[in-house]
Amino acid sequence: MRVCCPTSRSGFSRLSMSGCRELRSQVFIVLCLEFNLETVMWILVLVLGLTAALFSILDVWYFLRAFLAILRARLQPVVKDLLKEHSFSSLVLPHDLDFLLHMNNSRYLREADFARLSFFTRSGLFGAIHSLGAGMVMAACTARYRRSLRLLETFEIRSRLLCWDDKAFYVEQRFVAPKDGFVCAVLLSRQHIIGNSPDKVVQSMCKRKVESPEFPEEVLHWINYNDTSSQKLRAESGASNTKDQ
Repeated sequence: MRVCCPTSRSGFSRLSMSGCRELRSQVFIVLCLEFNLETVMWILVLVLGLTAALFSILDVWYFLRAFLAILRARLQPVVKDLLKEHSFSSLVLPHDLDFLLHMNNSRYLREADFARLSFFTRSGLFGAIHSLGAGMVMAACTARYRRSLRLLETFEIRSRLLCWDDKAFYVEQRFVAPKDGFVCAVLLSRQHIIGNSPDKVVQSMCKRKVESPEFPEEVLHWINYNDTSSQKLRAESGASNTKDQ
């Protein structure tokens, strides 16, 4: 009596070929996984390297915060009164500190930048300047410090347009501690208009001619100081015909 073996030569060949195909597919999957893992690692190294290079050559946090300040201002209601005070809140973070463990004096100017960006965006001043094909740069700035701001202390920057002449807007910014209302610092800046005049900018915003408010006494003294300083520097350099912004 013949007994038939269930695994004939042809069946064995089929099983062997099937096993080889399965083995090859497993090897292929492993190679793909290794290749993908290596690719991901290289991409990660490249991204980290580019990020480190970007942070080393650019003040990334400044541009990011400036962008967020403008974006937030665009999402807030428009301030139609150009002379109305604008409030901008912030917080003293560890990277703002100096060796005395209070906010470094240069950080006040930086925070004031963000507050002005928000103020000029919400008031429509930036839009009016852009529509006239003009530009605006800071021509002068003076800061006076009255009380230190400590780590994690909150503060408000209250910005307001004081007045303007035929060349520039004059802006006051106060750093106020919400806990007691004390003015920790005050900053006065001259925002020079390039390619047009403040009168035309305000007229574009208000759709009518608007006269500047009366100049505060401290602003008049400050303008006189800047003019005197400019004349002295021009005399020292021999460029008497050169004008400041």
